[in-house]
Amino acid sequence: MIDANMTEADSQPVDSARVRVIIEPDSLVQAGGRVFRVANVLDFESVIGIDVESGRSTPLRINDLSPVAHAASKADTECDLEEISDGDWKIASGRYEAIKPLLGKDTYGRAEVAARAKEIGTSPATLYRWIQRYSALQVLTTLLPRQRGWRQGNSRISTDAEAVIQQVIEDFYLTPQRPRDQKAVIEVRRRCVMKGIEPPSPATIRLRLSRISEKDHLRGRGYSEKARNKFLPAAGKFPNADYPLSVIQIDHTPADIILVDDVYRKPIGRPWITLAIDVYSRMVVGYYLSFDPPSETSVAMCVAHSVLPKDEWLLLHKVDAQWPVWGIPKKIHVDNGADFRSNNFQKSCLMYGINLEFRPVKQPRYGGHIERMLGTLLREIHDLPGTTFSSIKDREGYDAEKHAVMTKSEFEEWLVGLICRVYHQRMHSSIGMKPLRKWEIGIFGSGDEPGVGLPQRPANKQILLLDFLPAIERTVQTFGVTIDSMTYYAEALRPWINAVDPETGKKREFIFRRDPRDISTIWFFDPTLKQYFQIPFADQSLPSMSIWEYQLVKDKLRKEGRASINEHELARALTDLRSQVDQSKERTKKARRQAQRRTEHEKKISPVSPVTPPSLPSHPSIPAAGLQDLVSGDIDDFGDIA
Repeated sequence: MIDANMTEADSQPVDSARVRVIIEPDSLVQAGGRVFRVANVLDFESVIGIDVESGRSTPLRINDLSPVAHAASKADTECDLEEISDGDWKIASGRYEAIKPLLGKDTYGRAEVAARAKEIGTSPATLYRWIQRYSALQVLTTLLPRQRGWRQGNSRISTDAEAVIQQVIEDFYLTPQRPRDQKAVIEVRRRCVMKGIEPPSPATIRLRLSRISEKDHLRGRGYSEKARNKFLPAAGKFPNADYPLSVIQIDHTPADIILVDDVYRKPIGRPWITLAIDVYSRMVVGYYLSFDPPSETSVAMCVAHSVLPKDEWLLLHKVDAQWPVWGIPKKIHVDNGADFRSNNFQKSCLMYGINLEFRPVKQPRYGGHIERMLGTLLREIHDLPGTTFSSIKDREGYDAEKHAVMTKSEFEEWLVGLICRVYHQRMHSSIGMKPLRKWEIGIFGSGDEPGVGLPQRPANKQILLLDFLPAIERTVQTFGVTIDSMTYYAEALRPWINAVDPETGKKREFIFRRDPRDISTIWFFDPTLKQYFQIPFADQSLPSMSIWEYQLVKDKLRKEGRASINEHELARALTDLRSQVDQSKERTKKARRQAQRRTEHEKKISPVSPVTPPSLPSHPSIPAAGLQDLVSGDIDDFGDIA
């Protein structure tokens, strides 16, 4: 049965495989059910692809591309982060640290691998294997210790045959002579016959060849200079931020503006902005705007928005502009807030190979780039009606609430326009050019400065967001699962009712994830199917609510002396609370703010699923503080870090 609040699309399971679309010459992609080899990247929106069957070339839209993933490599990514035991996580993290120095190099020889292997106490062959497994998908789970026994996607050929294939790849295929794939197949079978080993099939050998990363392929076959130019970023002005997405900084700030509610157009207070900036180019890579104070959810939404393409987001906010930013950053630089230090956020960053770096305590200069960007943004906001300015002195004689006229939707439309049409297009004094131009140079290159190529795009948007959302472990009972006194049930839970953990003999706990903005549904991770299923409230008459609203209701019932709370009491109290808010919201700012927070949560807009919000009461449009006039001037920043 599908919850009345859930669409047919919402009820579909979400695959947990973390695969990416690689958009670079010679990579394989799918479009329209056919497989293409990328011949040339034209721009941020299109490529030329060659149909691998017909050999015909055709232009392809990047938004229409999906990955061609092998079952073996895909299987290594199908899990929930909380499913990984502490011991296995420690092993995978240790393996990643072992190969990390080699991953950052454009070239490395056997001597260097052997030296690193000796340093960490393992064999060169093992180190090569870890590098190969990680390079395929660049997620930490590829380095988890393998389960004993065969599983789908694993190799069925003997270890001796595997060793012969690996040897041929190293000393025959990856050589400046550049033998064709067929030659490598013949050589593998010849060596197997010589050693009395049953030769693997040609298809198996070709599969192993196809798993060689482009970086290793170019380097091994005599294209060292090309590999160096493509995979080793050119040195830049800023330490450790020498190419796009090498370092991004994230921070929160309350916006210096009073917004009004959608219904009565009366003041409800200031929203919070969580912003992420690429240090190399100064491009804004993502943001999150909300009336909720900063939290782990704010960070998750901002990171998801940063990593995912922005095309649908621009359509949602009716902004006709480019925002060609997506991809997994190499490093995220943040302050020491609890929302950034959560165990789940740190695990999720490590999963995607993101180096999470914290600023030294009480030394804000280390976050200078994001601080200056937020300062620039707040100064632009000071030109809007309803601004609170940044100091009491500046605000003297100005009634911000009296002049407030913009709703959150109108302000967000202005904000996206400011970012894309003004800030990205305007000369930035610190880099000597427009941020968008600096981004283009970093991606495609210019003159003697090589570009790093288009970033990989996550093929599974939902799994990216789920990885960063809070996780909870619970057993499944006959009535479903209970979280915070609320019961959830769907058919996906039926096979796991009263399931017992075979190792401990106790009831088995399962992993659930939820978006605190709407707790009417949670995500259940099926450990066998390796998929996520949405599980709604068992009582489908209950309304949608956020965790914030749920806590208000619980507090209300406790004050009334209720020792225990059942769902019917909670629903009745929630209805009463909302009725009180609706009756009071025309009179009080606090009630209007509560109502507007509920409205924003009910829209369920996220970077994963942008949807058009419900139509709002008509109101004269607010000019974006003279956007066209702003383009002509330079950004007035605070100067750069010495």
